[in-house]
Amino acid sequence: MRRTWMIVSCLAVWSGAAWAHAHLRQAEPAVGSVGPAPQEVVLHFSERLEPSFSRIEVLRGAEHLEAGPAHIRPGDARVLAVPVKPLATGVYTVMWLATSVDTHKTEGHFTFTVAP
Repeated sequence: MRRTWMIVSCLAVWSGAAWAHAHLRQAEPAVGSVGPAPQEVVLHFSERLEPSFSRIEVLRGAEHLEAGPAHIRPGDARVLAVPVKPLATGVYTVMWLATSVDTHKTEGHFTFTVAP
């Protein structure tokens, strides 16, 4: 019985740690979307972020189009946003790195298209 309790306890701790990673829940503009040019890119994560170690890059080819640093939205540390320069028609890549407040890191990328 004691061994079973220890296994269950370890699994509970391990599964809780798995949830500590900041996973991308929603993006504005949406992943793969086609639409008007945004003034900023906004990413919603599953966990609170550490802004000093989180970033968003918006690229067209090798050109960086961020108009300032990424920042946490006031009132919700799970939302990271970055203003962008005026975007022309075309395909853009968003690359992100999210570090949750407990220092777990996740990263990813997606594209969106600005339509005429």
